[in-house]
This record gives sequence, C-alpha cells and structure tokens, in this order.
Amino acid sequence: MENKEPAATKAQELKVFLFMTVVLAPILAVATVGGYGFIIWMFQMLTGRLPGA
Repeated sequence: MENKEPAATKAQELKVFLFMTVVLAPILAVATVGGYGFIIWMFQMLTGRLPGA
C-alpha cells in the first residue's frame, strides 16, 4: 500500500513549530502550575495543613 499523502513542507513544519512554542507551551505551563496550586489549595481546605508538614 502506498502512502498518497504529500510530505510536510518546511513552511508547514515552521507553522506547527511556532504554534507549539508560542501558543501550546505557555498554555500547558500555566495549566500545570495552576493545577498544582489548585491541588495544594484544596488539600489545605480539606485538611487545614500544608502537604508534607
């Protein structure tokens, strides 16, 4: 079976790279830090102490 899809061009690769570095990476970083902060906050709300203390 042959793969009939054309290979990605350099322009397409550049667009995907820029999207991942300018849009996706910052969103994932903020979501990760925010999610961790939310977990710590909920732990404190439920137990009244700092995790690991």
